[in-house]
Amino acid sequence: EISIRDLATGQEVPIGETGEVWARGPQISDGYSGHPELTAEQFVDGWLRTGDLGRLDDEGWLYLVGRAKDMLIYKGYNVYPTPLESHLASHPAVAQASVIGAPSQDVGEIPVAYVVLRAGHERSDGLAEELMAYVAARVAPYARVREIVFIDALPVSAAGKILKTDLRDRYASAQA
Repeated sequence: EISIRDLATGQEVPIGETGEVWARGPQISDGYSGHPELTAEQFVDGWLRTGDLGRLDDEGWLYLVGRAKDMLIYKGYNVYPTPLESHLASHPAVAQASVIGAPSQDVGEIPVAYVVLRAGHERSDGLAEELMAYVAARVAPYARVREIVFIDALPVSAAGKILKTDLRDRYASAQA
């Protein structure tokens, strides 16, 4: 069974709305052996809180949109990095992109994109503005990317997963 739940309340959200994916069934573990504190965080009344963000459509299809720990909050709005990354990656100049939430005293967090360019494209303030406008034309105003950081390569794990923690640390170091 799959249920989409509000991150704050744990209540089911209406069809089509985004929330945390909860799952239960005979194939789901009962918890973490010897770790009651982790079990209490991840398991609620037989449901596993997956940490994935998704939505269900009218036919019951599940669409994953990201990870709860990667979601950022801008002026009270939930902003999901995955759609922003997809929009950036669809631009002809972009080879790869990863979006993080950067702390902002005034608004909570702002979406900051780390971008690897395709061969033949050069870093410039003009290109950064173009990329931000490109994304802004495709998303709600609160979700637009506020800053572009060009990078030679995204940090990845041995399995090829982008290490967003490294990007957050890199951003914090650059601001210090």
